[in-house]
Amino acid sequence: MDTSAPTPTTMTIRAASLYYGIFRAVKEINLCFRPNVVTAIIGPSGCGKSTLLRSLNRINDRVAGFRVEGTISLGDTDVYAPGTDVVDLRRRVGMVFQRPNPFPMSIFDNVAFGLTLYAPPTRAALAALVEDALRASALWGEVKDKLRRPASELSGGQQQRLCIARAIATRPDVLLMDEPCSALDPISTLKVEELIAELKCSYTVVIVTHNMQQAARASDITVMMNMDAVDRAGHVIEVGDTDTIFTNPKHPQTEAYVSGRFG
Repeated sequence: MDTSAPTPTTMTIRAASLYYGIFRAVKEINLCFRPNVVTAIIGPSGCGKSTLLRSLNRINDRVAGFRVEGTISLGDTDVYAPGTDVVDLRRRVGMVFQRPNPFPMSIFDNVAFGLTLYAPPTRAALAALVEDALRASALWGEVKDKLRRPASELSGGQQQRLCIARAIATRPDVLLMDEPCSALDPISTLKVEELIAELKCSYTVVIVTHNMQQAARASDITVMMNMDAVDRAGHVIEVGDTDTIFTNPKHPQTEAYVSGRFG
């Protein structure tokens, strides 16, 4: 597999609506996630933030009845085109979930897992790639002497950084994060936020969060979503640079949400 540095890629959503059966969960989305930028998606529970995020690397394919109308593109690749290689797509668009989910194996094998699925590197190259990923996730110094120990022995914050290392080991173009700090203590949360700031130098980063302070600290662009009062479909209310969204939003619903008056 290619071991060169990742090349961040733009993801574009054009006129996309997301359905579970006949229910339209998210409607008429037009967004662009740019390289070397952290985009935060905020909004009240149930407005479709995670549904939208999981559609970007087709994890929602596992849900019966899920379908997409419109276009989601990774660079020039139509994510939902019939010929799209879904396995390769998920390599190119990595995912970090709400709760740490290390595999029941060693620290080393967790990070190496994705690397061995494609064209497995030599043992020496594999070790170097694992080290690179652990360094990039700010975990190497804490685990370098216990790489063969079970990942379950790590703390919650360490496990989440291990999952980040696993996601970036395959050199993805885009990194998705679905509330990556919701299960972490404040110190671990700060470490992950500092890591996000470093990762944007190499990746296109999209994060869903309910933590307004986190969105304000960690993102460059913020997307505000809400649920339509009539059809209950999630949709985008406002998009802007994060400072503007939190200090001078244009839409009353955005202002009410970021100020804590609803949500």
